[in-house]
Amino acid sequence: MPDFSSYLTSPFVLRAAAAFLFVAMNASLSGVFANFRNSTFLVSGASHAALGGAALVIVLESHGSVFGVSPVFGAAVFAVLLSIAAGSAHNRGSTAGSDTAIGVGFALSMALAVLLISLIPESASRVWGLLMGDVLLITNQDLVLLAFLTLCVATVFVVFWKQFLFVSFDLDGARAFGINADRFNYLLFALIGLSSALLVKAIGSILVFAMLSAPAATALLVSDSVRKTLWWSFAISFAAGILALVLSYFTALSVSAIAAFLVTTAYFSVRIWRFAFAR
Repeated sequence: MPDFSSYLTSPFVLRAAAAFLFVAMNASLSGVFANFRNSTFLVSGASHAALGGAALVIVLESHGSVFGVSPVFGAAVFAVLLSIAAGSAHNRGSTAGSDTAIGVGFALSMALAVLLISLIPESASRVWGLLMGDVLLITNQDLVLLAFLTLCVATVFVVFWKQFLFVSFDLDGARAFGINADRFNYLLFALIGLSSALLVKAIGSILVFAMLSAPAATALLVSDSVRKTLWWSFAISFAAGILALVLSYFTALSVSAIAAFLVTTAYFSVRIWRFAFAR
C-alpha cells in the first residue's frame, strides 16, 4: 500500500476529487430543485432508468451496432425520457400520477437492464459496475464528459434561474403571470434526470439518490434562503466526497459508499439535533 501522501497525490485520487466537485455542483442545483419540487423520488427513478439506457448502449456496442458511443449517452436519454414522463403527470397537477410514472419507468428500465445483461454475459461486469459505481476508476475521458455536461446543466440553470424558482414554488402562479410554466417544468425535470444520469458512472445508480438528494435536504434544514441552501448543499456534498477519499485509504471501503453514508448521516444528525433542541 502506498503511503498516505502518495495516495492523495495519485492520478486516480485527483480525478476522483475532481469528480466529486462536479457531483457537488449537480447536488447544489438539480438536487436542491428536486427538493424544492418535492420530486426527490425522480432522482432515484432517473438514476435506475439510466442503468437501462447504459446497458442498451453496451449491448449494441457488443454486437457491433454502434462504435465510440459512451454508455452515458444511453443513460442520459433514458433518464430524461423518464423525467419528461413524470413532468407530464406533474403538469396536470397529479403528484401521485408523477410518482406512478417514475415507479413504472424505474421498473421497466431495471427489467430491461437485467434482460440485456443476459444477452451479453461477457460484458455484464460493465453494467454491474454502473450499478455499484467506483469513483476511483474514473478516466480522463469520463471526467471531461462529466465536466462538460455538468457545465451545460449549470448554464441552463443560470439562464432560466428566475423561471425555475417560480415554477418550483408556485406553478399556478407562474401560469397566471404568463410564464410558460409547463415548458419550464419539463425542462427542470429533464435537468434533474440528466444530473442523475451523469453521476451513475462515478457513484453508481444505487447511490445517486443519496448524493443528489441528501445534501440538499440537509441544506434546507440549516438555511433560510435559496442562496444559502445552494452553498450548503455544495459544501456538504463536496466535503463528504473528499472525506470519503481519506477514509477509504484507512478502511479499504468503497469511496462512493462512504460518501453516501456521510451525507445521509449528516441529514439525520441535523434532524435529531433540531428535534432535541427545538423550542
